[in-house]
Amino acid sequence: MNREGVAMSFRIVPIDHSVAVAVRETGKAPGYGHPAFRDTAAGYGPCRSCLQLLEIGAEARILFTYDPFSDLEPLPLPGPIYVHEHDCAPYQLFDTFPEALRSIPITLNAYAGGRRLRQVVYVEPNGDHESAVGSLFDRDDVDYLHARNTEAGCYLFRVERFEE
Repeated sequence: MNREGVAMSFRIVPIDHSVAVAVRETGKAPGYGHPAFRDTAAGYGPCRSCLQLLEIGAEARILFTYDPFSDLEPLPLPGPIYVHEHDCAPYQLFDTFPEALRSIPITLNAYAGGRRLRQVVYVEPNGDHESAVGSLFDRDDVDYLHARNTEAGCYLFRVERFEE
């Protein structure tokens, strides 16, 4: 429950499926035009569309530049992300922390509007992700979260408030 007694949960927001489709079709980073790089997974990934870990040495992936603040904030902060080379089903369990990502260390960056970083929480592998998200959303000055891979530092997905 939030401070007003309304049931509060969260919504997981992967990259938009259309972004993954465009990168696969054009071979270029959306918004930047940089060439995308295709190879076989040398690391576990994950894919930012389906939020599944990539199978090392077996699955083909595409690396490209992505701005997770696009359409949210006026200041960009682009970085590298991966998607499966071939179409995959976009993540659909919006109110559930991605099961496949529980085994990796996650950094949750809590932002207020204007891309103002308010707090950072590190969640160990197989930790209590929901409690960490809930504690950050208990703050009145937090509008959304970015989940990042703690080891690589790269963007994974956004977490938004969702009031039921």
